[in-house]
Amino acid sequence: MSLNPPNLRPDLAPAPRLGDDRAALGRGSQPTIGMVSLGCPKALVDSERILTRLRAEGYAISPAYQGADAVIVNTCGFLDSAKAESLDAIGEALAENGRVIVTGCLGAEPDYITGAHPRVLAVTGPHQYEQVLDAVHAAVPPAPDPFIDLLPASEVRLTPRHYAYLKISEGCNHHCRFCIIPDLRGRLVSRPAHAVVREAERLVASGVRELLVISQDTSAYGVDLRHAPDRGHRAHITDLARDLGGLGAWVRLHYVYPYPHVRDLVPLMAGTAEAGTGVLPYLDVPFQHAHPDVLKRMARPAASARTLEEIAAWRAAVPALTLRSTFIVGYPGETEAEFQYLLDWLDEAQLDRVGCFQYENVRGARANDLPDHVPDAVKQDRWDRFMAKAQAISAAKLAARVGTRQRVIVDSVDADGATCRTMADAPEIDGNLFIDEGFEPLSPGDIVEVTVDEASEYDLWGTL
Repeated sequence: MSLNPPNLRPDLAPAPRLGDDRAALGRGSQPTIGMVSLGCPKALVDSERILTRLRAEGYAISPAYQGADAVIVNTCGFLDSAKAESLDAIGEALAENGRVIVTGCLGAEPDYITGAHPRVLAVTGPHQYEQVLDAVHAAVPPAPDPFIDLLPASEVRLTPRHYAYLKISEGCNHHCRFCIIPDLRGRLVSRPAHAVVREAERLVASGVRELLVISQDTSAYGVDLRHAPDRGHRAHITDLARDLGGLGAWVRLHYVYPYPHVRDLVPLMAGTAEAGTGVLPYLDVPFQHAHPDVLKRMARPAASARTLEEIAAWRAAVPALTLRSTFIVGYPGETEAEFQYLLDWLDEAQLDRVGCFQYENVRGARANDLPDHVPDAVKQDRWDRFMAKAQAISAAKLAARVGTRQRVIVDSVDADGATCRTMADAPEIDGNLFIDEGFEPLSPGDIVEVTVDEASEYDLWGTL
């Protein structure tokens, strides 16, 4: 078992995945498709939906390049560094397989992709499910067996069996200057609440113990639907969280903007630690910065002064609340005084889980045209100082947990021990709790109580 690296960023996505061994349930004559999924968890959900549709049409899913008749690469196009990673992944798939279909956020720039990789079979944009299926049909015609295929297939998931991402909306109504998500994915479109709850019920019935609620702006869920009730469920994040919290699983909320109505959402978390299920006392809030002038240049829908008041109100309602966020340093025009303001704000806010990345230009973003871009060396220095501050806060908070009892979910078990997470830890992007004695009876998905024996800057160790 390895420790989390010190530069973990909450905005980082899960590692690229090619197919899934659990999905490779093919018969000998089936056409076979591979899937490389890059980008954020929202893109991972898109990949799962594409694979589910393909399985229902009779395609098998290959966990390896060599076993696939074609490979779909679901790309990320948010940052230039992510675009470069996507191009590398496309190139690898072409080298290993030769027949590649590209989709996802970078697919909104087809000329950019084909300029680097002219041999790709097709390029489609984000959440264009029908176009992806059309491209697959053209490259690898379906050959369903009417006695086996074309039946309602169970959903294909690219996460472990015990947790799943639950996407509740698509798009975003904000126009932050550093972001092109509204251009890539459009304005906010919320799923009907009854459909979200129905999907969650199916997931829990299939063995999922933790639902990770994701969107571009979770707090705004249902705004486009005017929060109207439909089939017994109201399209509002507070009502939806209450409905999901009653399903008997952990419910973790991501991408929650600090709007005033979050004060009504937080009390739903109050009894979860004792009950063992429900809405976890955990909020992933994308603050991005703290200085009001920087936030104004970012065109962010928040004010730092009120944010501290909101944090205090949330913690007054639920003292055990874990707060996680992501920040940008080196944004155009950021002065040393503005950066120091951010560090002082972080001291006061005492966030539990914090990540940071250095500002990058993104093709099409309005921030590119702002004056006074910060030199790379200064951005690196500020990133180092920010992460040192965040690491010290994290270390102190985790040290305070030594000697406490914590309920944890088991993610994996190997010969060295069990890797688990507390209610304060989202998978793959927060810390872990390790059990290295008496772990043999444990299995992934188990939820057990442990005593915390040791802490580092990001991780804990405990015993049953």
